[in-house]
Amino acid sequence: MKPFRYERPDSVGEAVALVAGDPGAVFVAGGTNLFDHLKLGIVRPRLLVDVTGLPLDGVEVLPEGGIRIGATVRNADLAAHPEVRERYPLVSQALLAGASPQLRNMATLAGNLLQRTRCPYFLNQETRCNKRRPGSGCSAVEGQGEQTALLGASASCAAVHPSDLAVALCAVDAMVCVRGDAGSRRVPVTSLYRSPGHRPELDTVLEHGELITAVELPALAMAARSRYRKVGDRASFSFALVSVAAAVDREGGEVRDARIAFGGIATTPWRARRAEAVLRGAPATADRFADAADQELAAARTVPATAYKLPLVRDLLVATLGDLCGEG
Repeated sequence: MKPFRYERPDSVGEAVALVAGDPGAVFVAGGTNLFDHLKLGIVRPRLLVDVTGLPLDGVEVLPEGGIRIGATVRNADLAAHPEVRERYPLVSQALLAGASPQLRNMATLAGNLLQRTRCPYFLNQETRCNKRRPGSGCSAVEGQGEQTALLGASASCAAVHPSDLAVALCAVDAMVCVRGDAGSRRVPVTSLYRSPGHRPELDTVLEHGELITAVELPALAMAARSRYRKVGDRASFSFALVSVAAAVDREGGEVRDARIAFGGIATTPWRARRAEAVLRGAPATADRFADAADQELAAARTVPATAYKLPLVRDLLVATLGDLCGEG
């Protein structure tokens, strides 16, 4: 373990100033991801800035009907919140699908969104990884294992994104509230994550020193008819092989609108906008759901170890939409 300083600021402004003023500083809350990386030697910060004492742990209903969730709300508390369970069930389901109860009791909303890939090559110091050591190469691209992304991969990185929650938040068009040295801004969750391109070490669009302070869920009536479904190697404490977050606005036998996102198959949470367009105004039938999945996944590229994921995610979307539309 490398030595580091530890600070516990009294305000958001002080926390931001501490990290922005030191390239070797990082924020920490639950630490469920960061502390693993400290032990593995993947990161070596000079300063840890603890934000758990800041007033960022509230959940409030907004005047326009949405919900604002503080960045340090624990995942377990958010999953059990009655407003979230009733109005955004896919968010609660995504949280319960991730990690173990012990980790959910420690992990925070913002930390969940900012967790780094669980690609085995990223976690192994003996392999080459452009996320861990820019310019060293990507063993995942060459190894073509089960963690290779089907969508969004580049020659520099093919690691899949790990967060269940981020997939659900993408599906409901959530906004991330950010405070930095230059002020505050809001970023759609769908725009928060970077495709790897030639800079895979940059996971998000956040600048150094920018702190997530909250996430806002919009007033979206169809979110009450939503679901998050995940297939993993085991029922709990397992990252998604494939996952689907979906919300549906149905009238009679027709889909008026839909929101869909995929997890486990792309380098970022994958918003399935092509599939959504296929479904709008279409009959709520299994054939139409399958067609929407096929059109969204047409650009997917598999290797032998990931070929099974295409039919798996297709069938998972068809089953999820069927359940939401009463066709399951």
